[in-house]
Amino acid sequence: IAPGPKAEGHCLPRSFSSRGARAPAGQAAPPAFGFLFDIDGVLVRGSQVIPAARDAFRALSDARGRLRVPVVFLTNAGNCLRKAKAEELSRALGLQVSPEQVILSHSPLRLFGQFHQKCVLVAGQGPVEENAQNLGFKHVVTIEALRKAFPLLDMVDQSRRPKELPPPTTDFPTIEGVILFGEPVRWETSLQLIIDVLLSNGNPGAELEDIPYPHLPVLACNMDLLWMAEAKMPRFGHGTFLLCLENIYKKVTGRELRYEALIGKPSTVTYRYAEYLIKQQAEKQGWKSPIRRLYAIGDNPMSDIYGANLYNSYLKSAHQNQVQAGVKRSPLAASPQTEDQLVQRKDCNISMEGCESILVCTGVYRHNADVPSNPEECVTETAFHGHRDFCFDPSLVEASYVVQDVNDAVQLAFKKENWN
Repeated sequence: IAPGPKAEGHCLPRSFSSRGARAPAGQAAPPAFGFLFDIDGVLVRGSQVIPAARDAFRALSDARGRLRVPVVFLTNAGNCLRKAKAEELSRALGLQVSPEQVILSHSPLRLFGQFHQKCVLVAGQGPVEENAQNLGFKHVVTIEALRKAFPLLDMVDQSRRPKELPPPTTDFPTIEGVILFGEPVRWETSLQLIIDVLLSNGNPGAELEDIPYPHLPVLACNMDLLWMAEAKMPRFGHGTFLLCLENIYKKVTGRELRYEALIGKPSTVTYRYAEYLIKQQAEKQGWKSPIRRLYAIGDNPMSDIYGANLYNSYLKSAHQNQVQAGVKRSPLAASPQTEDQLVQRKDCNISMEGCESILVCTGVYRHNADVPSNPEECVTETAFHGHRDFCFDPSLVEASYVVQDVNDAVQLAFKKENWN
């Protein structure tokens, strides 16, 4: 999608200057706003730090290196632990980042307590089993464990086929749900075994006469079709893997693969969780001014911008109706954890006014290449990179502002808030 930007660079609406109030001379004004930073394509590209990122965080920090504004790093990456990502960001940006400031694509899964006691198959790469356990899941089965238990299922790689017929597995637990953390390494193995689990109702070693439908619950994290690393062109993301899985399931069964939940940007529940962490930071710092606005900075129109604008629409609707709009109540209501209860309580008194989207040109989005000369005429001819289950609304991929890099985005927000 090529977004038609509402405003570019530092061309600000006339009304912006009235938003922030200056503190008396010599005093620092408490912030009434916070930042949501995407990581890949905004702060880093692969292992390389984008120079503007360090400039931006120098501006965000005081003389002691402490952040002067609440910040959350909101990424659709999910192949690592929260702590490891925080350490990686600390090294890249030259300041201390805590795990509580990081939201990975799967972080909101802690809200889905109704699945925590079920036996779930987890797919992805990195410490998926540890991630699942840290999120509250008590009975976890990995793709590799399933493959070892049923070696006859994984047949694409001939070198991994068993040389002799193995004895049947009889004591393997019945799988009750599937959690897709991110793109796996061996796609053919994960695709085959996930389909087997869905078709067998969680018993891939058994024979079933009928294909169960609805199938077992599937929860997927990170819907990004593409992401930006060191290569000149974008790389396949988990959204590409989901596309493969959906099409294989439909081709085999004639029916649609259904998701119990889609988590990560642009899902609204992810931004609700980010809002909670922003407010929690402000409370810990003793900043008395309530956080009223969020600035979401990203490089991907279909995840970062779409998600921020979708959440902004939710906030506007919530203020008008004083009811939750766009977030399922059932997953939130099921979790007993403190963070989740706090997220729920905020529903009754929504203080956040809005979420502005700022698109940078250092990642997936390229200003000169991606903006059609006439967006209204070209939009129907442009490929839709969003997930199947998200309706395409052209206005949601229009960034509030388009700037060159993350430092420009931070300076834009400072000016917009009249905040020094």
